[in-house]
Parts: sequence; structure tokens; C-alpha cells
Amino acid sequence: MSDVANGPAHYFPSIEKKYGRPVSEWLDIIRSSPLTKHMELVAWLKTEHGLGHGHANALVKHTHTVDGDK
Repeated sequence: MSDVANGPAHYFPSIEKKYGRPVSEWLDIIRSSPLTKHMELVAWLKTEHGLGHGHANALVKHTHTVDGDK
């Protein structure tokens, strides 16, 4: 077995390093948003929080996977 994360979690170390917040905080931010659609949340993270597309997409995908698609 490999210790390397797959899927969206693969981005987590670089997200934490680049934006200075733990992933758990980003997930709470996403969950607190009134938005529910994947691409709306991605666009919101990009415009309101300055995340790059890949990082925003990975966080939203992970949140929806853990919480169940909305």
C-alpha cells in the first residue's frame, strides 16, 4: 500500500502550504456557504478567497464526497 493520497486529497498539502489554512478550515468555509452547486462553489472560492481552479475544485469535490452530493 502507498501512503500517497489519491483524488482530491492529493492537493491538500499544497493547498495548506499555499493558502496558509488547514484543509479542515476550507471544508468548514465551503459548508458554511449558502451555495450548493459544485461549480458555483468553485467559482466562489476562486473569486472570494483567491484559490486556483484545481485547488478549489479538489476542496469542493472532497466536501461533496464526504458530505454526500448536494
